Amino acid sequence: MQGKPVRYQPPASHRSRAREMRKDATKAENLLWQALRRGQLEGLSFRRQYPLDGYILDFVCFRPKLIVEVDGGQHAGSASDTRRDAHFRQNGFTVLRFWNDDVVRNIDGVCAQILAAAGKRW
Repeated sequence: MQGKPVRYQPPASHRSRAREMRKDATKAENLLWQALRRGQLEGLSFRRQYPLDGYILDFVCFRPKLIVEVDGGQHAGSASDTRRDAHFRQNGFTVLRFWNDDVVRNIDGVCAQILAAAGKRW
């Protein structure tokens, strides 16, 4: 007899940190969230500032296993970002990274890239 699957439960510290990050989002993160929330982007269901595997993801859509990160200049050449992306790719996710400026100046282009990546996996 099979019971319900065990739901992922991140540590309380990760959940509270994610909550803080949602309250203190950048302009670019807020702009992208307005385009992604409530399935507005072709019905894709994204979560924002979601804790997973010891990391907090800017945006994640589990159905096509797609992670979207919005980065400022402090992420340029980041070795920790490279390790993190490799971890999620090894677990079957596609990881997209956009600069804050790209999101603010070209939200339609960013959304088109997200849809293209999701379409390949959905």
